[in-house]
Amino acid sequence: MGLHTALYRATGGRFGHRVPGGPGTMLLLDHVGAKSGTKRTSPLLYVEDGENVFVVASKGGFPKNPAWFYNLKANPDTTVQIRSERRAVHARVASPEERERLWPMAVEAYGGYEDYSARSKGREIPLVILEPRK
Repeated sequence: MGLHTALYRATGGRFGHRVPGGPGTMLLLDHVGAKSGTKRTSPLLYVEDGENVFVVASKGGFPKNPAWFYNLKANPDTTVQIRSERRAVHARVASPEERERLWPMAVEAYGGYEDYSARSKGREIPLVILEPRK
């Protein structure tokens, strides 16, 4: 992930926004460790929804959510980079109604999310909406 992040940042997303043979479009999510306070960046698949984008806290279908999910819950105001644009965003978990509308969009972007959901041992995979900060 470090190489992906470095290439994405250095090239303004010309390399890394789309990965050959990869599932879709990627952003860079900055987040701060909930316990450690360490600044981190994670390249993640994203889906656009109007002025918002959302990411899927799938962790490949593991029974627990990814660390970045907990980091965003503790520190929801953050930044993302999409191509060369850096955006100030506020992260929040989609409501049940939003999730019902957004989940099919996530699966359309990457069909593997259905498999992840099936093997997540009953964990509902959270969708995290990244809204522009005003």
